[in-house]
Formats: sequence, structure tokens, C-alpha cells
Amino acid sequence: MQDFFIYHSVFLIFMFILGSAFGSFLCCQARRLRLKQKGTKPKKNLGQRSVCLNCGYQLEWYDNLPIISWLFLKGRCKKCQKKIGLAEFLSELGLGIAFVLIANNYNLVNLTTFSAWAEFIFALLLTITLGFLAIYDGLYGELPSSCLTLSLICAIILATLRQWVNFSVAGFSFEELLPLIFSVLVLAGTYLILYLVSKGKWVGDGDWLLALTLALVLGHPWLALLTLFLANFLACLVMLPAMKLNKKSRKTAKIYLGPFLVSAFIIVLSFSNFFLSML
Repeated sequence: MQDFFIYHSVFLIFMFILGSAFGSFLCCQARRLRLKQKGTKPKKNLGQRSVCLNCGYQLEWYDNLPIISWLFLKGRCKKCQKKIGLAEFLSELGLGIAFVLIANNYNLVNLTTFSAWAEFIFALLLTITLGFLAIYDGLYGELPSSCLTLSLICAIILATLRQWVNFSVAGFSFEELLPLIFSVLVLAGTYLILYLVSKGKWVGDGDWLLALTLALVLGHPWLALLTLFLANFLACLVMLPAMKLNKKSRKTAKIYLGPFLVSAFIIVLSFSNFFLSML
């Protein structure tokens, strides 16, 4: 038992480091993709090793340590002292925590079969794509269609793997698909209706596709409803202080839903067994 605790702890630490590294990489790629879309050329070195997008200073390996380097440099470029931004730090910390939650949910004990490992790997791949969507939407208020498509493919494969395992044990039954269908109707259906009624003013056209991706993986209407509530609750927590600050500066507060949907999804999925046990 003690040995398992040690192995599991080491496994979770490794997953946090891996997740934070992906967070750093995804945030960097999001900014580079934006520059490419706008046709803006950075001062130098874009597409090579990591650089400061303001002055072109090429970062050393010790400047690229997730979370640690940001804290050590106090969120500024070593050369030009321009603020790096809070998005990098939040991306690294957020993806690190997300990887730990996903890994802990699957647990080393359960990773004993090929199907279990396949499901775990696709869950991580989905987390990476969702992480990129959350970062890009948080920074620029858009959800890239190519990444949305990739996340939807990962979700379909993950949902299929889960249903395949269930059907192999209990056999096919349409009733077993009903929770999945209602999950899609609750989460994706809500955002699709909001999009159609408001003609894109309340939510974007990518939000309901993102919700569809999440609903397929959650696979239960109660979990979908909980994700819907938690996403909007988190958005309100951020929106209220932002509205007060922007009221003083007379600017319009803009809060994009993608990061909150993804955050709520990770939380609900990671503790899905606990939430379902409350029914």
C-alpha cells in the first residue's frame, strides 16, 4: 500500500510537470498563430526556439522552465523588461493541474488493460486540445475551427471507447445510450439555442461545438447540467470584478466563455464518480 502511494505520487508529480510544459507550449503557439493570422511579422526568430515576441530575445533553457521561470523573472522579459503576461503563468499552472486531475481520476490501479490506457491517452489528448482552445479564446475571443474539429474527434473516440467497454460487458442496449443523448441535449443544445436566438450575440458559433465535445465525454445529463452551471458561475465570479474595473475606466468588459467551459468540464469529469454518487 505504501509503495503504491509513492508510485502514484511520483506519477502525479510527473503529470503536473508534463501538463505545465504543455501549457507553456500551447500558450506560445496560440500567440504565434495569432501573429500568423494577422500577417504580423515578429522582430526575429519566429518558428525557431522560444523568443520574446516584443524584442526577439532568444530564451535560454532555464528561462523556459514552466511556472518557475515566470516567477523568477517576475513576469517580464529578461532583456527588454516588457511584461510577459499572466496568460503564460495561468496556462502552465492550469494545464499542470488539469493533467493531475485527469491522471488521478483514471488511477494507476485501473491502467491495466489496453483499452484503459487508450482511454487515458485520448483523455490527455483531449485535455491538450481543450487547453489550446481555452487559451486562445481567453486571449483573443475566438475558437480556431481546426482545433475544435480535433477536439471533437478526440471526444468521439473517447466516448466510443467508453461505450465499447460497457457494451462488451452488458451487451448493446439503446437505453445505455440515453444518458449520452441527454447529455448532448442539455449542454450542446442549450448553447445552440442561445446562439440561434441571439444570432451570435450571446455566445459564439464555436461555443456550442465546444459544448458538444464536452457533452460527448461527460456522457450523463446530470454531469452536463453541473458543467453548465459551474461554467457560468465561474464566469460570473470573474465578470463582476471586471465590470467594476471597466466601469471606472469606462470600457466594455469582455468575458469569453471557452476557458470557463473547459475549466468546469475538467473539474466535473475529474470528480464525476463523486457527483454521480450524490444522485
